[in-house]
Amino acid sequence: MTQLYIECPCTSFPRSFARDYKETYLYPPPSTIYGFLLSLVGEEDLTSHLGVQLAIGIIGDNPPISRIVRKQRHHKFAIGQEAKKRIAKYGEGIYPTSNFSKPNYQELLTSVRIVARINSNEESASVKLTERISIALSTPSQISRFGGLSLGESNGLINGVRNYRESDGVIRWLVKDKRGLIGLPIWINRKTGQGTFQRFSFGDFCSDCWVSIKLPISDPNTKSTKSKTSK
Repeated sequence: MTQLYIECPCTSFPRSFARDYKETYLYPPPSTIYGFLLSLVGEEDLTSHLGVQLAIGIIGDNPPISRIVRKQRHHKFAIGQEAKKRIAKYGEGIYPTSNFSKPNYQELLTSVRIVARINSNEESASVKLTERISIALSTPSQISRFGGLSLGESNGLINGVRNYRESDGVIRWLVKDKRGLIGLPIWINRKTGQGTFQRFSFGDFCSDCWVSIKLPISDPNTKSTKSKTSK
């Protein structure tokens, strides 16, 4: 297992259902930590390390929330004929600033200090994520990645990442709890906006701290589109 200390001076973890007012989760979701770790090792395929288990801890008090006004781009999710009409009108990947950009409030977190524990025993990848993280920290010249290393939003660059030390502070672990008041996404489908969520509360480290990163299982109650064969 690997245990990392991550420090970020300013960032945001936008809530999955936030619209004009960009609220932030108070704690980094497992889906965000997973994406951060893939970025750390230079991996672009989100499914390359499915099965990895993550445990997330917070050091210190809850990070303070600030509210700012910034210009944001809004792209309505479109599929089918609506998407084709938009592409025909504006061009693929082109959205006029006058129609899709406007100032809105956004929440920011400052002085974020977290600990991420990674367990790759359930992975099917030939080279485990923990092994790639170890290489990235010890000999970064052996990995290939691009862009700044951020946590949460792309402009939330981190101060640094390294192995955790006891001198960093006491860890408050997120523990899975069906009645917990902390709801965080485990996996988000960027094409549909759907995903899986888990509720947490704070506690000491235990087996319920582990969250497995997996693709959502299809709802077994979904009706099949195939026609039934008449008897």
